[in-house]
Amino acid sequence: MLENWDFLISEMVVLLVLAALVGLVAGWLVFGRRKPGRPGDSAEVARLKAELETCRAAGTDQEAHIAKLEADLSNASSPVPLSAAERVKENVGRVVGSSQTAPDRAEDSSAGGTKPATLDAPRDGTADDLKLIKGVGPKLETLVNDLGFYHFDQIANWTTDEVAWVDANLKGFKGRVSRDGWVEQARTLAAGGSTSFSDKVKKGDVY
Repeated sequence: MLENWDFLISEMVVLLVLAALVGLVAGWLVFGRRKPGRPGDSAEVARLKAELETCRAAGTDQEAHIAKLEADLSNASSPVPLSAAERVKENVGRVVGSSQTAPDRAEDSSAGGTKPATLDAPRDGTADDLKLIKGVGPKLETLVNDLGFYHFDQIANWTTDEVAWVDANLKGFKGRVSRDGWVEQARTLAAGGSTSFSDKVKKGDVY
C-alpha cells in the first residue's frame, strides 16, 4: 500500500514539475521577447499613420514630414513593431518619390527671382546627363527635367535671379543650385569639358 502511495506521489511531483516548466516556457514566449513599454503603443502607430496621411494631403515640404516621422519613431515610448515602422517609412518614401516626379507639379508663385526659359522636351529627344553635375542625383534630375531643364547650356546660362527662382522651386531640394555650384559646373560640361565629379560618374564610381 505504501509503495502505491509513493508511486502516486512521485507521479504528482513529476506532473507538477512539468506543468511549471510548461508555464515558464509559455510565459517566456509571451512576455520574454517583448520589451517593456507603456500602454498606448498601438495608438502611437495609429498617430504615425495619421501623420502620413497628412503628409499625403498637405503637399508641403516632404523632407520636414520625413524628419518628423523618423523622430517620432525613434522617440516612441516603446519600440513600434518593426513591420509597422517599416510600412510607415516605406509609404513616406513613396509619397516623397511621387511628389518629386509628378509632371504636373505646381510652381511656387510666391518664390522670388525670375523663371528661366524652359523646354517642353529635350532637343532632338535626347537630354544631357544632368547627374554629371555634382548635387544632381537621379531623383533631382527627374525634378529638374519636370521643370523644363534638360541641357547643360540651359543651366549654364542662368542668371542670379534665375538661380534664385530654381532654388525656390526645387521641392524638397531648395537651395541646391547655389549651394552646389550647378551653373559653374554646367558651363564646363556644356563646353565639352569635364569635372572631377563628372569623371567619377562616367567611371561608375558614383551611381
